[in-house]
Amino acid sequence: MASDLSPLWISLKTSLLATFITFFLGIVAAYWMLGYRGKAKSLVEGIFVAPLILPPTVVGFLLLIFFGKNGPVGKLMQPFDFSIVFTWYGAAIAATVVSFPLMYKTALGAFEQIDNNLLRVARTLGATESTIFWRISLPLALPGILAATTLAFARALGEFGATLMLAGNIPGQTQTIPMAIYFAVEAGAMDEAWFWSIVIMVISLSGIIAVNFWQESREKGRNRNRETRVRKQNTQAHESSFVPTISSSVRLSVDIAKTLPSFHLEVAFNSDEQPLGLLGGSGAGKSMILRCIAGIETPTRGRIVLNGKVLFDSEQRINLPSRDRRIGFLVQNYALFPHMTVAQNIAFGLPKGLSKGSIRVQVEEQLLAMQLQGLGDRYPHQLSGGQQQRVALARALASQPEALLLDEPFSALDTHLRSQLEQQMTETLADYNGVSLFVTHNMEEAYRVCPNLLVLEHGRTVQYGSKYEIFEHPRTMGVARITGCKNFSVAQFVRSGLIEASDWGCQIQIMEAIPDNITHVGIRAHHISFTNDPNQENTFPCWLASTSETPHRMTLFLKLHSAANNPQDYHLQAEVFKEKWATMKDQPFPWYLRLDLLQLILME
Repeated sequence: MASDLSPLWISLKTSLLATFITFFLGIVAAYWMLGYRGKAKSLVEGIFVAPLILPPTVVGFLLLIFFGKNGPVGKLMQPFDFSIVFTWYGAAIAATVVSFPLMYKTALGAFEQIDNNLLRVARTLGATESTIFWRISLPLALPGILAATTLAFARALGEFGATLMLAGNIPGQTQTIPMAIYFAVEAGAMDEAWFWSIVIMVISLSGIIAVNFWQESREKGRNRNRETRVRKQNTQAHESSFVPTISSSVRLSVDIAKTLPSFHLEVAFNSDEQPLGLLGGSGAGKSMILRCIAGIETPTRGRIVLNGKVLFDSEQRINLPSRDRRIGFLVQNYALFPHMTVAQNIAFGLPKGLSKGSIRVQVEEQLLAMQLQGLGDRYPHQLSGGQQQRVALARALASQPEALLLDEPFSALDTHLRSQLEQQMTETLADYNGVSLFVTHNMEEAYRVCPNLLVLEHGRTVQYGSKYEIFEHPRTMGVARITGCKNFSVAQFVRSGLIEASDWGCQIQIMEAIPDNITHVGIRAHHISFTNDPNQENTFPCWLASTSETPHRMTLFLKLHSAANNPQDYHLQAEVFKEKWATMKDQPFPWYLRLDLLQLILME
């Protein structure tokens, strides 16, 4: 054992000070770089991580030049008769510089792992950036930050080259454990070198083990709480649920354009208290519209007005931050704060300044309204997908939003649960007095939930109106496809009341006048009927090419006028219930199908 223990105290003193400094500097730098989008980002990043790449002696030499008596800092300190070089302060500075990159990079990785939807939703709930940092970002990144702190401490404790260059090897003043080991080996004192090596390994490994033990204990504690949780008795739900009070003159006006790499978004529409469905395929721009309204994305130009309040106006340079827009945003993965209980998640959306009693009452009202009684103390990972969705909806409504934005809220649910929650969502939106926009690519879902629809293709509005108008009279082939139509043909004018369906090889009578811009005709699969009378209008002989079965229906792929050569040789798809299929499948060919005049769709 070494007779002089001063290297231990000097190492602990310098490494703890260095860790304390890098803890704050590393977190601040990591959080700042997370949102920094300047042109100098690569340069700043390179400066931050340079001590991790450069040899320690080079780092020490640069520090010596910087803090030496002829350096910029050294000259500033000369009037005060103070020097950093060859003092334990120099050792602490060297340890700080070389340990900073580990703290910075690990903390940055911890912050980057946080789901951006959590931060976006928090902003729509009215949270300031400081609130988001202290209540969401920092708690979620804490395990990674603790790991970073441990690594920074171990690196500071083991620093040798930079410390030797700046602080030297002065026994009792600047000699740290790594230098004690080096000079013990140089002097042939192997027992002393072994002693200090074991000491530094024990200290370093103890810190890492302690952090791992804390993380394991934390997870076991959560599991134990989950297993031993005493469930509250369910109470009867009130007849009326808590619904924000919104002015009866609710109105949203959107007229925006945004240039994106894949397409150009340009839409204009108005919405009132009735839920408006945004229907379209993937990449149509549905979610981007919601993000622009919520303030998560900024349109290139345009104007957004909610209840007379301008949220965005490119000409007047108005762009309210998300927290000031009073928008409730329900994203696809629900974005519940994983470190908060159900009650805390809901309370996060409540207006600021409420007393604890008021918060508790309003949270209970939301739990009752969403049928979540007894679940207030649970964490999101302890809930089913349907329960998570209801918590997210309760949290959004608790913020008393003037507009509620729902971005494919059923996409992650199974069929049975989707049906149950869809019914509850429809009831909730019926009671909600604000504007509600519902994004989906599922036509049946849109039809059941929303009285009005806005159909999008490649960032443009192709049809806007009531769901009955859009499903019964789609204007374009794109709208017809989105609304479930499967049969299309190029249409050519023959004479008044008659068109040629060239893809089907037949002439079709129609009841309405033929507009000049009509290019296609279509009919839905379930509107095709079968008859035994071949002399009816729009009746044609057909042969079966192939079939496709669903639990309740059969899809028949039919070729007109002649037998099919292969399963892909067909003109039309028809859907029939299995009861109908059972009566017709053994009938001899040709069958006769009829295209009802009232069900034909003329499209641009």
